[in-house]
Amino acid sequence: MSPAAFTLPLPVFLLGQWELRAIRDKLTSGLSGEGSFMKRSIVLLYGIVSYLVGVAGLVAIIASLAQILPFGFLWREGAFPENPMLWNTLLVTVWGIIHSGMARPGFKTAITRLIPVAAERSTYVLVSGVTSILLTGFWMTVPGQVWHVQTGIPANIIWAVFVFGWAFLLASTFAINHFDLFGLRQVHLHFRNQPNPPLPFVKRAMYAYIRHPIQTGVLIGVWATPSMTMTQIVLSVGFTVYIFIGLWFEERDLIAEHGDAYRAYRMETGKVLPKF
Repeated sequence: MSPAAFTLPLPVFLLGQWELRAIRDKLTSGLSGEGSFMKRSIVLLYGIVSYLVGVAGLVAIIASLAQILPFGFLWREGAFPENPMLWNTLLVTVWGIIHSGMARPGFKTAITRLIPVAAERSTYVLVSGVTSILLTGFWMTVPGQVWHVQTGIPANIIWAVFVFGWAFLLASTFAINHFDLFGLRQVHLHFRNQPNPPLPFVKRAMYAYIRHPIQTGVLIGVWATPSMTMTQIVLSVGFTVYIFIGLWFEERDLIAEHGDAYRAYRMETGKVLPKF
């Protein structure tokens, strides 16, 4: 939209000519140019919405594993596939391909030809949230039990480990930069028209001992359950396979980006288990 085409949706009879001209000049100056105020505001709003959707997707997974939110909550009555095990395997496979594919440098380069660079991470977070909600929402219940720990101290200990795993994941995001990881830093700097320099390579807190503590938290969270059902086992196995395949690609990309510094870091730390 050009500045000349912009009209104020205001009751102009309430404003004097000077006030009207001042408001119009401010808004039209903000709309001009590639990095306009309006466009930057849209990117900021997009980043905030993406963050909320991404968090909602993570919460859906945790709540389903905690047996708070039932798996398959999006299914309509009578619309179920005939082979639930095959269906669940297909779901988690597609979920993993999307998550791993969007994290690759080639995809990032391609997507930023269509959207602002500042919105790239938010797009990943948005798609991650949507696909995670769909994953749990269309996950099918499979009869059968793999293991079951009766209520009492053993079950409470396992639930404590479950909570620890997801808390460890959250803490790991803040040990690097939570807001950069979820795309908020990028859209905020873009909104303020400030440069977005790459964050320095850090080795603090759990990252001094584990290279991928976020994935460590996920692994703990998907396996620490006092009642492992056939419904959940495919999800737990699928997430585990996805994590180790994804980490192979991620470490390859990190070596390409950081070179010998990352090779040395690999020697000093464990992949998902701490190395002291």
